[in-house]
Amino acid sequence: MPYLSPSLRTKSGEISLIFSQVYFIKEHNIVAPYKIERGKMEYVFELDVSGKVEDVVETLLQLHRASCLDKLGDQTAMITAILQSRLARTSFDKNRFQSVSEKLHMECKAEMVTPLVTNPGHVCITDTNLYFQPLNGYPKPVVQITLQDVRRIYKRRHGLMPLGLEVFCTEDDLCSDIYLKFYEPQDRDDLYFYIATYLDYNKKLSFHEHHVAERTAESYTLQWQRGHLSNYQYLLHLNNLADRSCNDLSQYPVFPWIISDYCSAELDLSNPGTFRDLSRPVGALNKERLERLLARYQEMPEPKFMYGSHYSSPGYVLFYLVRIAPEYMLCLQNGRFDNADRMFNSIGETWKNCLDGATDFKELIPEFYGDDVSFLVNNLKLDLGKRQGGQMVDDVELPPWARSPEDFLQKSKDALESNYVSEHLHEWIDLIFGYKQKGSDAVGAHNVFHPLTYEGGVDLNSIEDPDEKVAMLTQILEFGQTPKQLFVTPHPRRITPKFKNFSQTYSHNAPMADSPGEESFEDLTEESKTLAWNNIAKLQLHDQYKIHKEAVTGIAVSCNGSSVFTTSQDSTLKMFSKESKMLQRSISFSNMALSSCLLLPGDATVISSSWDNNIYFYSIAFARRQDTLMGHDDAVSKICWHDNRLYSASWDSTVKVWSGVPAEMTCTRRQRFDMLAELEHDVSVDTISLNAASTLLVSGTKEGTVNIWDLTTATMLHQIPCHSGTVCDAAFSPDSRHVLSTGEDGCLNVIDVQTGMLISSMTSDEPQRCFIWDGNSVLSGSQSGELLVWDLLGGKISERIQGHTGAVTCIWMNEQCSSIITGGEDRQIMFWKLQY
Repeated sequence: MPYLSPSLRTKSGEISLIFSQVYFIKEHNIVAPYKIERGKMEYVFELDVSGKVEDVVETLLQLHRASCLDKLGDQTAMITAILQSRLARTSFDKNRFQSVSEKLHMECKAEMVTPLVTNPGHVCITDTNLYFQPLNGYPKPVVQITLQDVRRIYKRRHGLMPLGLEVFCTEDDLCSDIYLKFYEPQDRDDLYFYIATYLDYNKKLSFHEHHVAERTAESYTLQWQRGHLSNYQYLLHLNNLADRSCNDLSQYPVFPWIISDYCSAELDLSNPGTFRDLSRPVGALNKERLERLLARYQEMPEPKFMYGSHYSSPGYVLFYLVRIAPEYMLCLQNGRFDNADRMFNSIGETWKNCLDGATDFKELIPEFYGDDVSFLVNNLKLDLGKRQGGQMVDDVELPPWARSPEDFLQKSKDALESNYVSEHLHEWIDLIFGYKQKGSDAVGAHNVFHPLTYEGGVDLNSIEDPDEKVAMLTQILEFGQTPKQLFVTPHPRRITPKFKNFSQTYSHNAPMADSPGEESFEDLTEESKTLAWNNIAKLQLHDQYKIHKEAVTGIAVSCNGSSVFTTSQDSTLKMFSKESKMLQRSISFSNMALSSCLLLPGDATVISSSWDNNIYFYSIAFARRQDTLMGHDDAVSKICWHDNRLYSASWDSTVKVWSGVPAEMTCTRRQRFDMLAELEHDVSVDTISLNAASTLLVSGTKEGTVNIWDLTTATMLHQIPCHSGTVCDAAFSPDSRHVLSTGEDGCLNVIDVQTGMLISSMTSDEPQRCFIWDGNSVLSGSQSGELLVWDLLGGKISERIQGHTGAVTCIWMNEQCSSIITGGEDRQIMFWKLQY
């Protein structure tokens, strides 16, 4: 908008400007393509505050000089200098504080980010509020957010630099409450640290409050796998964690095309043919087009790429949103709408072009699975042009199976939450956020885009020429950016057996549940277990007995619950009667500590493992040692039994699998145990556990590694170094989908069995020595003697129960989940009951 000569009228507070070219934007308040007039024109502007005239004219002259510079880099540098000078001359107005008692913690310069525009101003944080005061007072003089309301905060890349911070006051909303871009990474990090510390402090004050700072992708994966997050919610969280934001069109949230049928009169979600292949990127869905792209790729010099355009860019986002954000498209396209035939005219046409077009590989945006139909309907009555056939561009043409825009969105949501998508969504996540995003796996999946689209594809700081730097940044932001990589191993599948298709009343904010009226998969026993675990926090101490001289290490209980067997570091095996509340027997096999015990089926034999390298079999009926297995070269730390097989872990770095039945006391011949397998480790093994079918074994080592073994082949499936220090306990979930481990480092880690991925990690202030769990909730015994109830899906400790005066070392629960026994370093065994 060049002007020839500004003149000053100080008396009336007016500014007269003479122009050679004028753009009329939103003339008569109507959104339309910009109107341009050329020739000498004079306009007079009157200011509300007459005393600001000189300041305004000085700024106008500076901006005019900047616009006349030849090089784009020089223009950008001068405009930046003008802005920084204005920011340096101003500060946050403390009169805007909500309360006179607020304490200032930090103030710095920043910009509020909105689509295509950043608004400079001052950020201020106090002990109760976050403030942003824009220089121009728009959209309001001060934006204020109460820290108590903050639920999520995310660090962001903005313009490829680690300068962004986005704050949400809701759990699941698509758009944030404020997105700030700082001028210095340290300012961003300091503000993030203060807010995160505030949230963490308030979370500890009341662990029923759900304040969460920036969470990891894995922390949401467990919730998604177990059906507590919908597919829509999970994709929103992944987009957030991968730097995608509704305030940044170059990194707008990306969602997949799900449906491939836009021709049928009815949509059949039970037919796999209705769905797009989620294991392939859009560019690889058409075999013939892919062959042409691969041929070009093979001939291309390095750096090679398969697709010349991206699946998400500002142009593609505004292609979908032109009916609700027309001014953004006009801004992006120099004041013009796109050609009418290239507009978003039809769902079916758009899908067809994504399949067949030579350069069209775009995915969708979250709005296709939301509740607002505005982006499909021309409510603003925009003049978007006339197509070649003569028809005006108006509402988006829907597929035959959609009766209305609302029906289209509902069916799209139903498709996203369908069984087919739930079973295959992990494949698309691998492409967009996961291990198939880069490297040889990306090449194998035909998922290679231009190098500049990837994080770290170019180091802007290494480009010295300012023109080249601005041009490079503009190219990257307009071309599109690949999300930040969240996973480097295959993403776990969703657990789908109990899934039902969602009803028409499905809400994105509602947790998933079985449809009413359908048969349950659970019998009464399972229902009673579920009820018990739902009330696990109501655990009450019933009795306690000090029956050992050292720490209790193992608990086994007879089927009828009357006899309790315990082992201890005092080297004894004790038999305690729950009915008479009397100690009935005390047995010693050697002068070394016993580490664990179990009862064989039939309740006739107790097996104990010892630090003297041996495993002892004790006959209850004959009250004597029945057999001894000398199977290890160091202390035996843990034993398990299933289907006439014994599994023993040892500090000699092995887990051994034995076959055999202990000799009957009436026989003179002692039973020989045959070793079926030896599972070798690098360091001593401290704990083992079997899955329900005894096809898998998990072991935990002294150095913090969790190993998952396939017992049918005696091979290691996964080795996960996830603790710093000894693994205290590890166990499979009842459905064998997950492993939970606790360690000396105070961490509770959940591992996906199929992929070996660490999908959830929670920390406590002290080691959790032992635990029991149902896949969703955990009851752990802590170093201090407390019993802690953990809500894994909510990511919090929901209850602390006072228990032992020393560490809780072992825990047992009956099959009905109604009775619990714990043993501790205080030499006591405690009997607990659920009261509900």
